[in-house]
Amino acid sequence: MSKIVTFGEIMLRLSPEGNDRFIQAGSFRVIPGGGEANVAVSLANYGHDSCYVTKLPSHEIGQIAINALKSHGVNTEFIVRAGERIGLYYAETGSAMRPSKVIYDRAHSAIAEASVDDFDFDTIMEGADWFHWSGITPAISDSAAELTRRACESAKRHGVTVSVDLNFRKKLWTPQKAQSIMRPLMQYVDVCIGNEEDAELCLGFKPEANVEAGCTEAEGYKEMFQKMAEQFGFLRVVSTLRESFSATHNGWKALAYDGKNFYCSRRYDIEPIVDRVGGGDAFSGGLIHALLKYNGDQEAALEFAVAASALKHTINGDFNLVREEEVESLVKGNANGRIQR
Repeated sequence: MSKIVTFGEIMLRLSPEGNDRFIQAGSFRVIPGGGEANVAVSLANYGHDSCYVTKLPSHEIGQIAINALKSHGVNTEFIVRAGERIGLYYAETGSAMRPSKVIYDRAHSAIAEASVDDFDFDTIMEGADWFHWSGITPAISDSAAELTRRACESAKRHGVTVSVDLNFRKKLWTPQKAQSIMRPLMQYVDVCIGNEEDAELCLGFKPEANVEAGCTEAEGYKEMFQKMAEQFGFLRVVSTLRESFSATHNGWKALAYDGKNFYCSRRYDIEPIVDRVGGGDAFSGGLIHALLKYNGDQEAALEFAVAASALKHTINGDFNLVREEEVESLVKGNANGRIQR
């Protein structure tokens, strides 16, 4: 299988039990996760040499994250152990009309304060086939943005395919700051992944579709995809489309454009949602795996990615703990949930 490198911040999620609110909590579940780490776990589950790169403190709390990654087969040899703290975030799971809520406590984390001397990206990228990052990483700090740029430059020097999940987070930066950092980074990107909000806030592109009003037809995205590919030289532009009927009921599909053809995936009606955190990362991991496995077949890759992400919505925690065979079964239409004996 392929060597795939991801780079970013892994955090610890602290969540009340079930659908309890923060103010009801007498204890919290500790759940490791984070954008690129979630992608790394998916790819390890699919059998790849999945290398995750970050910086974590050397104490026992940092080791929680290391142990979680190792338990799912992720290669942690390039993780730097130093710094004072690991980022935290608190997540309250919504239900019906009450949305989920996230509170960050990630300032001054080890990766946010990492320097260019911490990583030898040329060594890390040797023999790699793919490099993936998300817009969360350069949003963490200016130094993390510089590290992202250097990682991308090294990937291109080594002939590595680069993908990004735009992943705009309004609690981390403004659209103005995001565009000032993200737009120059797009020169290194081959595969651009994101939803309509990400494209607008990170890159300044808006589809001719009102998703909030339920308009998620492919036609509204074609011109935007073409303009993005033309301006930044993307080989592929991919967008997930979520219809949010409630916190526990979503519609889910995706679109892809490869410079010639558009493709709209099958739509999944997901109800009830167990945990949607990491759903987009499950999509990215599935897309990368399937593009490599199916030799760039856009339709096959998109269907695999959407099915993988739909399954993630049924699993607690950030990581998408599914096997390739389970995803392929869903792609083939086996969605009745009957017990397997």
